[in-house]
Amino acid sequence: MRSLDAAREICESYLPGLLKNLDDIPLADLEKPESPGLTHFRTAKGPGLVIPKEYQGAGADPLQALAVVRAIGAVSPSLAVATTMHHFSVATLFTLADSIKSSGMEWALLEGIAEQNLLVASGFAEGKPSQGILTPTMRAERAEGGFVINGSKKPCSLSQSMDLLTASVALPTADGGSEMAVLLVPRQTDGITSHPFWQSWALAGAESNEVRLTDVFVDEQLIMRTELGEAGELDELQTVGFIWFELLISAAYVGMVSALVERLYRSGRGGESDRSNLIAKLETANLLLEGVARMVMDGERGNEALAKTLVARYAVQDALGEAVNRAVELLGGMAFITSSDVAYLAAVSHGLTFHPPSRTSFQGPFLEHVAGKPLRLA
Repeated sequence: MRSLDAAREICESYLPGLLKNLDDIPLADLEKPESPGLTHFRTAKGPGLVIPKEYQGAGADPLQALAVVRAIGAVSPSLAVATTMHHFSVATLFTLADSIKSSGMEWALLEGIAEQNLLVASGFAEGKPSQGILTPTMRAERAEGGFVINGSKKPCSLSQSMDLLTASVALPTADGGSEMAVLLVPRQTDGITSHPFWQSWALAGAESNEVRLTDVFVDEQLIMRTELGEAGELDELQTVGFIWFELLISAAYVGMVSALVERLYRSGRGGESDRSNLIAKLETANLLLEGVARMVMDGERGNEALAKTLVARYAVQDALGEAVNRAVELLGGMAFITSSDVAYLAAVSHGLTFHPPSRTSFQGPFLEHVAGKPLRLA
């Protein structure tokens, strides 16, 4: 298909050889625990994809990053999801590079990501019912020169392969309360351990297990404090992070559904109207994400941009859900029976609905935003 082929060409230009190496491996092997996908991703210099060239990265812009993640999602859903967690963390930090430098965060760690091909895991939102997506699951106690951190993140993609961990943490304040901050800490720091958590066969290759921090000392320079605005809106670090996350995680699932739709397109099954309508629905989802990417490229990364991004994400989610059901139906029973790939792609494509924020938690804040208030995410 034209747009998927274009995405593959962009992926090849930035990560040479990656798609060919992945194509040579059965999907079932790419999607299992200890998948070889991450090894090939490192070999292709994937960790530096969205890092600006001035910091030794590949310098892919949001549109190009969108295409790369879509292309990867079409061949290995687990790799697309896992590396999205790396890309959005890195893109956020380097988007705010100047302020991070001045904040005291250890800049050498960030510069080393591209130079040393390091993978960054993200320890932010967690799948706990009734808990706000911004509520830190890790707590800190003040110590000389920094803080001692305790807590865990589950699930946490790249839990085995990560070199650095970014995570939200609650820091104690003088008045007995707490403030949210973001930490950046090397994987080899004493007290960081990984534990089994993910029990589903779906997306098992993303290494989404539990990362536990037990009495981990984090230097003051490796912590960035965040704060809400006067109306409860997120600060720049959080807002930029959310926009990048929603863009790239949605792209990963567009890739998964693209793989199914391409199978149908090549099979010639169904009528011309069936295939053309289905492809148009898929491309509508991709065009929505391209709009978000162009918005980021134009410098829009504030509260209004976040609201637009989330509207696009839920529209993409709906379009993909309809496309998957129709593609599986048109492919027919024999395609479903003779290869587990169709069933697997259909199953994992629904995963976008589980990524934060949930549609339910967004509805109230969105209506307030429509009425003229800043968007506030609980």
